[in-house]
Amino acid sequence: MSVHIEQATLPCNVCGAEVIELRRGRCWGCYTRWAESRPVGRGAMCTICREKRRDQLKLMEIHGRTLPFCHGCAARTARIDPMPESLEGIRQALRRDRRDGDRRHGATDHRIFPRERRVGERREPTRDSFRDTDPNMRLPDFGDVIIELEDADVELVEQTEVRERR
Repeated sequence: MSVHIEQATLPCNVCGAEVIELRRGRCWGCYTRWAESRPVGRGAMCTICREKRRDQLKLMEIHGRTLPFCHGCAARTARIDPMPESLEGIRQALRRDRRDGDRRHGATDHRIFPRERRVGERREPTRDSFRDTDPNMRLPDFGDVIIELEDADVELVEQTEVRERR
């Protein structure tokens, strides 16, 4: 014998669906579409791994704060249960144990040309590396440059056209 308990429902402010739980006044479908459509700001980087490519970033809500995450860190963060209270706790939960220290310490290196594998931080170039080295550097002034083309310089290219049907 099963007992059916009815729960109170609330209307979604966007689509009007009657649901048990709302997030920011939206059902989960509308909330997910809204959250995915929000753009990240210029200069944003992943809170966890410092990824800077904007097409890889998305905004994610963690403990009431909206933070930029790359797709990989966002997916891994969403699976953490229970969610740590601090960002450092999230970073620690996502940190791969092979990044904490060198596991090869004392082991024989069988490579032909042994060398250190992890030199420097791969994902954290300084922001200054993307700027011009000299802030006062200007492009040369070419004045009025005139380019003259002759008939032999022009190449005829066949183009697709849209024409009215006759």
